[in-house]
Amino acid sequence: MLEFVQSAPITAVIIAVTCIISYLAFQNRELMDKLIFHPYSVSRDSSEMVRFITNGFIHADFMHLGINMFVLYMFGGFAERTFNQIFDPTLGRIFYLVLYFGAVIVACIPAYMKHKNNSYYRSLGASGGTSAVILSYCIFLPWAYLYIMGILPVPAIVFAIGYLWYSSHMSNKASDNVAHDAHLGGAVFGLFFSLIVIIAFASSIIPQLIEGLLQGPTWPTMLGF
Repeated sequence: MLEFVQSAPITAVIIAVTCIISYLAFQNRELMDKLIFHPYSVSRDSSEMVRFITNGFIHADFMHLGINMFVLYMFGGFAERTFNQIFDPTLGRIFYLVLYFGAVIVACIPAYMKHKNNSYYRSLGASGGTSAVILSYCIFLPWAYLYIMGILPVPAIVFAIGYLWYSSHMSNKASDNVAHDAHLGGAVFGLFFSLIVIIAFASSIIPQLIEGLLQGPTWPTMLGF
């Protein structure tokens, strides 16, 4: 089992572990309560800080889980392979783990600041991490086409800008039960983290990325998936 985990793509391992833990939490309310992000508890007990990460392994229902894991499979696999190619495989895996789980943590910070005195507020899900891998994807393939609802082709860079704007707008409105601030936090982290590691460890590819950005769209010769 250990040998499989060491050789398997990290994305596949994350998906498998998340599905298992989410399923167990569906069946066990006590487990769900222990893993869910609860700012009120975190602010009053430092041992509860682990909730910043554990909430990324549980979901509200099967649809919530399915959407997040589908997005992670489609975009995370690409981001992981790209990191492994740009950096050596060991460093690439480390950066990918920081990209994903760093975003899960950062995505919780806005909720913590807003709700640390609200004992009723709780949040959960891997949306912060999945938002990060989407934005990382957009850096490497800015003009690749993403198909909204499987029909409408949109260049990745346009999707990224729209996603950031929509998440920010909906976060300010706070008119539904979706954690838009978590989506925004994860996306921004994914964008800046990817750029920072590229500049610091793989600056030689920057001209290639700029050239790809300036190249503009070609309708639609590149498929996002």
